[in-house]
Amino acid sequence: MTNTQASQHNSNDSNDSQRYVRGLARLQEIDGEGGVKVVESLADIAPDFARLLIEFPFGDIYSRPGLDLRSREIAVVAALTAMGNAAPQLKVHIQGALNVGVTRTEVVETIMQMAVYAGFPAALNGLTAAREVFAAEALQGEPA
Repeated sequence: MTNTQASQHNSNDSNDSQRYVRGLARLQEIDGEGGVKVVESLADIAPDFARLLIEFPFGDIYSRPGLDLRSREIAVVAALTAMGNAAPQLKVHIQGALNVGVTRTEVVETIMQMAVYAGFPAALNGLTAAREVFAAEALQGEPA
């Protein structure tokens, strides 16, 4: 490895470390320990994927200026609802939306809006996910 390559490699390591630290902080801000548990669950099978999951979405995208976390989580709830095949991730992001100040009414309205663009089955599945998140939250003593 040349000195230039070594210097570039070290610079990338430092940049990746900063992305990881920034991403982990953002993930914890949104999802609390739930997000960390998802990452930890990947440690034995795909630790590199777990690292990328922190660095790119949370270290890069979620950390950009221009949208606050409420707006980002509303967008994610809408997108995951529209996909129709990501119920576990949708539940995590519904909880994340609630954690950053999105109301239950806003979550429900966002999901209902997806019936227009993604169809009634996707919206129904999204509402089922929301019901499950709200019920789990109520069991933990969170405000209704």
